Amino acid sequence: MNSFLTQKQIGQRISSLRKKKGFSQEDLAKGIKISRPSITQIELGNRGIDILELQELSFILEFSLDNFMSKDFLVNKEPEEKLKSTKIKERISVPTLDIGKLKNVLLYLLERCAGKSNINEAALYKLLYFSDFNYYEQYEEHLTGAKYQKLPFGPVPFNLDIIIKQMIDEKQLQKIKTVHHGIPQTRYLPLVQVDLTTLKASETSVIDGVIKLMGDWSVGAISDYAHKDLPWMASKEGAEINYELAFYRHSPYSMRNYENEMD
Repeated sequence: MNSFLTQKQIGQRISSLRKKKGFSQEDLAKGIKISRPSITQIELGNRGIDILELQELSFILEFSLDNFMSKDFLVNKEPEEKLKSTKIKERISVPTLDIGKLKNVLLYLLERCAGKSNINEAALYKLLYFSDFNYYEQYEEHLTGAKYQKLPFGPVPFNLDIIIKQMIDEKQLQKIKTVHHGIPQTRYLPLVQVDLTTLKASETSVIDGVIKLMGDWSVGAISDYAHKDLPWMASKEGAEINYELAFYRHSPYSMRNYENEMD
């Protein structure tokens, strides 16, 4: 996170944004499904607000979580120079898909997990998601630049089916149908070796950490774990999952100790 805010500071910012947008406390309370007295207590700084409530408020009051938590946050229009600087920063943080990198990350995951009967198509997508979001949280840079969508069965990169088909057509992957514990499943086998020159040591280290943690879990366990990750939980059904939400994770998902960083 950019800085540590007290409950009072958070409350003041929410109050200022609410008034700027012309909402009553009752309007806001209905929007995030809590009582009006709770909104009052939040604005007074007497009640904390969790990240899910804050995410809902960001949709209603139309603010960026990253900007909201910044010490330089301004409710009113920012000076032109500051606005330009903010726009440049936002452009830098927008994920840009690197298809070559994504293909090599998939190959890297499959080389290390293809022999595992538990890693089917759904599990592979979640390992890819955690590789991307864990790397972004730890290094504040994008790994593959893939954009993820919140779907009922978990996070999935946009257009991944097209990329997978392309890899199959190029004889990089083989799609197979198997049965695991009596349940039909789709799996992929790598047909070429990953180009390790495209992956930095920091990137393979994060991916290895994901595999070490979840590589032997059942598909159900991996799915349950993904559904409790804050970026997925705080996103709306069908919407893009914001990478910035990774900075609001708590143990055991968080890759960094923010309390020590703020000290």
